[in-house]
Parts: sequence; structure tokens; C-alpha cells
Amino acid sequence: MTFFVLHPQLEKDSELVTELMLCSVRLINDINYPWLILVPKVDNISDVIDLSDVQQRMLWQESALVSRALKHLFTPDKLNVAALGNMVPQLHLHHIVRYKNDVSWPKPIWGQVPSKAYSDKQLSKQIELIKTEIKTRNDQ
Repeated sequence: MTFFVLHPQLEKDSELVTELMLCSVRLINDINYPWLILVPKVDNISDVIDLSDVQQRMLWQESALVSRALKHLFTPDKLNVAALGNMVPQLHLHHIVRYKNDVSWPKPIWGQVPSKAYSDKQLSKQIELIKTEIKTRNDQ
């Protein structure tokens, strides 16, 4: 039996928000953007097609749940959802709130500006806010 292990770079760059049936929901520690990742708790996968059909449906359901929570909380101009994995091979799905006045608009966020960490207080507050909204929506 194998156990799920989070990639060290994802561990370093993010904080746990909550656990869903398939995915860990994690907040990227960059105050420039409200930015979550969903990490399916399945070992040795790098692409969505590596998941079973049931897991793929569950991933998209959980992605929709998280997307709705982010749209409700942050009213973005655009919500970017992507699975890139160029630097971290472990499958993770980005959910990035974008505004026309954010520091990188309209370009992709990567490589535009240095990341800026939340303070401990800001991080705790952001995690609790998002966690509560996801739980509320998941319980409906």
C-alpha cells in the first residue's frame, strides 16, 4: 500500500485550507492574488488523464466547488483555472483570482513580479475565510 505524499515544492509554497474527498485544497502564500491549488490525494500522477474516470469527475466537481467559493468571496474579473505542472510534476490544479488592476494583468502571473508572502495574521484570516465558504457550499 502506498501513501500520498505532497510534493516538497507545493508544501513549501502553500498552506492547507481544507481536505475534500479527492483533493487537498491549499492556499498559495502569495498576497498578490487569491490563489488556491487542488491536489488530488493520489500517488504518482502528473496529468488529469492519470486519474480514473470517477476521480476525474470528482476533480471537476471539487474544482467547481472551489471556483464558486472564490468567485463569491473575491468577485474577480476572471478566474483562471489551469493544470500546468512544468516545474512541479505532481498533479495540482491552480485556481487564481484575477483583476484587471492586479500586478500582472493581463499577462500570466508567473515570472511577472516576485511573490509576496502573507503575514501570519493575514494568512490565518484568508485560510479561515476560504475554508468557511468551501464548507458552507459543500454542505448545501
